[in-house]
Amino acid sequence: MNAKMFLFVALGGAAGAVARYVTMSMVGYWFGHGFPYGTIVVNVAGSFILGGLVETLALVWSPSEAVRAMLVVGVLGAFTTFSTFSLDVHTLAIRGNYMALGGYVAVSVVLSVLAFSAGLMVLRHVWS
Repeated sequence: MNAKMFLFVALGGAAGAVARYVTMSMVGYWFGHGFPYGTIVVNVAGSFILGGLVETLALVWSPSEAVRAMLVVGVLGAFTTFSTFSLDVHTLAIRGNYMALGGYVAVSVVLSVLAFSAGLMVLRHVWS
């Protein structure tokens, strides 16, 4: 690794973190803060974007290693958030809200995997 890689990842991370903050704030404003809707939105959207990006990189775009790292590790790594997901699960558990906890885990995992697949399929269709 070199300074260029660190810079690209850092810039991407800053952009992804700001995008996550804005997205989660908007979702919280629209739907309230009693359930972690914002975390679901960023993780599902990030999965969809990553799926589309993977397909785009495989079919039509071959950017430098630094740009790939900026987008995947920086932007999407900072935009999506497994650590916040873990905190949300813990919070629901200590509140004893096990139905919401089960639903949150199931919805988060299933929708994120489906969104990744949808991103692949959509961009495969776009590029073919």
